[in-house]
Amino acid sequence: MSLGEHLVELRRRLIIAALALVVGMVGGFLLSDLVWDALRTPMEQVARHHNASINYTNITQAFDLKLRIAFTVGLVLSAPVWLYQIWAFIVPGLTRKEKQYGFGFFFAAVPLFFAGCFAGWYVWPHIVELMVGFAAPETSVFLTASDYLDFVLKLIVVVGAAFVLPVFLVLLNFAGILQGVTILKSWRIAILTITLFTATATPAADVISMFLLAIPMVLLYLSAAGIAILHDRRAAKRNEALSAGYA
Repeated sequence: MSLGEHLVELRRRLIIAALALVVGMVGGFLLSDLVWDALRTPMEQVARHHNASINYTNITQAFDLKLRIAFTVGLVLSAPVWLYQIWAFIVPGLTRKEKQYGFGFFFAAVPLFFAGCFAGWYVWPHIVELMVGFAAPETSVFLTASDYLDFVLKLIVVVGAAFVLPVFLVLLNFAGILQGVTILKSWRIAILTITLFTATATPAADVISMFLLAIPMVLLYLSAAGIAILHDRRAAKRNEALSAGYA
């Protein structure tokens, strides 16, 4: 394809992705009240022990908040469409081996990211209650609605991204950058890091939530190490066979 044809193809892919995002945002706008009610639930629990509330600091902030929720929900709902459009635009320029790696990464990373977001959705109410709970009972807690929404969304995205990290380890191994044995030897550091992360993400009193978040992350890490080691062994056998053929 010529440069002009590539640009036409890019425009077509972007238009489809944008239309999917707009449709998703319409659905997100209709669901925004339900989503916001769910997001405010932890503050209602805090309000039983503190003078706590979520506040709007200007006239347009309530409407802006609905738009931000609509955009976030629309982005998630339309993810299969716009991710496919990005992939479909890139695929023609990849070699067969690169396509195989890319397909494996895509079909593994997307479900794991959503699983991580679900885990983040599970733990974030505990984090809100813990953090706000440090305020003395006689004090008042007034949170800006936009700051509160930013905190929750960033937390969910961070946990989702944490679930995808093992896939990156496998991808680095397949690319020949990282050995499977190296990944496995670092298991102590990995488990310590995961434990610290989950301990920070969940209140100390809620050990069950901590383990529910830590166990799948540890299993994903060990699975990544196992896949990488198997790949290294197969690659070594293949190289040995090639060397024997040339001898």
